[in-house]
Amino acid sequence: MGSIITLDQPEPVRPVEIEELDALIIGSGFGGVYQLKKLRDEGYKVKLVESGTGYGGIWHWSRYPGARVDSHAPHYQFSDPELWKEWHWKQRFPDHNELRAYFEFVAEKWDLRKDTYFETHITSAKWDEDENKWIITASNGRIFKATYFLPHCGIAASRVMPNWKGIGSFKGMLVHSSYWPHEQPVLRGKKIAVIGTGSTGVQLSHAVSKEAGELVVFQRTPAMPLQMRQVNYADDEESMPKAELEKFFKDREEGYWGFDFGFLGKGTFEDDEAARKASYEALWKAGDFTFWLGSYTDMLFTDEANYEAYKFWREKTRARIQDPRLQELLAPEKQPYPFGCKRVPLEQGYFEMFNQPNVDLVDVNSTPIVEVTEKGIRTTEKELEFDIIILATGFDAVTGGLTSIDIRGIDDVSLRENFQARGPTTYCGIAAAGFPNMFFINGPQSPNAFCNGPTCAELQGNWIADVMNHNRDAGIGAIVADEENEKQWVELTETIAYASLLPKAKSWYMGDNIPGKPRRSMMYLAGVPAYYEKLKSCASEGYKGFRFRGSKGLKA
Repeated sequence: MGSIITLDQPEPVRPVEIEELDALIIGSGFGGVYQLKKLRDEGYKVKLVESGTGYGGIWHWSRYPGARVDSHAPHYQFSDPELWKEWHWKQRFPDHNELRAYFEFVAEKWDLRKDTYFETHITSAKWDEDENKWIITASNGRIFKATYFLPHCGIAASRVMPNWKGIGSFKGMLVHSSYWPHEQPVLRGKKIAVIGTGSTGVQLSHAVSKEAGELVVFQRTPAMPLQMRQVNYADDEESMPKAELEKFFKDREEGYWGFDFGFLGKGTFEDDEAARKASYEALWKAGDFTFWLGSYTDMLFTDEANYEAYKFWREKTRARIQDPRLQELLAPEKQPYPFGCKRVPLEQGYFEMFNQPNVDLVDVNSTPIVEVTEKGIRTTEKELEFDIIILATGFDAVTGGLTSIDIRGIDDVSLRENFQARGPTTYCGIAAAGFPNMFFINGPQSPNAFCNGPTCAELQGNWIADVMNHNRDAGIGAIVADEENEKQWVELTETIAYASLLPKAKSWYMGDNIPGKPRRSMMYLAGVPAYYEKLKSCASEGYKGFRFRGSKGLKA
């Protein structure tokens, strides 16, 4: 028998003791560490718990070959001058090692460790109606009693493992990409399978192809990645002069996607063909997300405009692939789904990789996987032998981190059961009706995946701190989202999503990657400025859409 690597280790069981807090935060990614810093500065007794052994959120776990962020520097960092005045990025698109180093730098500067419990996995959180407190339990025996419960779990906290027949029989190494071993395994000369061609699969496959004796990529749906223009910075070089960063961070939070850029400001067909091609070329050469998120205003909203972008992408991509069969599988003549409506990765040689003699592609639509065997993978066509099988099969995105915890609110109502029955329902993507004093960053129906991570961590984290301050000053014991306002927010989010092309693609953006998950937009797509205005107007109108209570009884 081989090994299925999960990195899940038994946690040491501690004596039962209840630690009383103003707030408990789950997750040590951007949202969690910012919230800890912010709430401590506001005078709260607060702790952060993290199931891993270090800071970074998804970057603590994502150590696979090729793992790097595709938000370009200096976007992917906090706006605190104490940090950016000293930090130096080595690359325009930092890799996982540099990102973990950044989080360690932040932890030291903000003195986070004294209020962090690592290797602490929260299994349940129950609202105590009599005390206006959350009782929160960890698998290692820790119990917390907190006025506020802040599960900032992130959008990629719950892995998706396929339930193939025979998956436990494989004698080689089988690993999910986000459980990559901290000690790098030997890949050179090995026969390797990569399952999946999302963002992770694209990055990982190309990196692995440089060492593998044989690499087979299993594809269900072609990805539409863009070329990454990487830059290595010398010690005396910066992605942007330090003197410009203060203005940059202000511009970033005003950008549609939480970046310092947005749409071109005109429709696709306002340009003639020559001007349109010139615009596409300029966006393409940027080597970042601008071809996707900085394009024409109608690109994500009308089929005709979207097809123009796809045609340009297809021509650029097919020119890089030698084999006509692979050209059609990787960049089909007929557009398979609207461009940009599945997550767009960045790549550095992904398509050229398929020109190598040691790399092949299996289309699981024509030859599905039947089972995993002792030696490898059997499709409907044949058995393929491997030494290593890598699952780049993604996550139960956005909701999985929340639903993996047994969260129970007023009248013992289960958040998991609510979400499963009717899809995720939130108010402003930051709270859920029936769950008092619980807020989350990057929750369902917030900008989340369509917002630069640090941008929304700060915007939402500040708002959460403000509402806590409001309640403290007013002597309010509990605050809970109103069901009617929650319903209106969900309807607004759905209306905006269905005005776009996003629902025409099957993706985790709509919850499609999880069998049985209700189909609903996971994101608020009207942009970060509009979202932030909603949060501000909610606060300025006395937190409209919420109900409050003092010592007893919720009131409108």
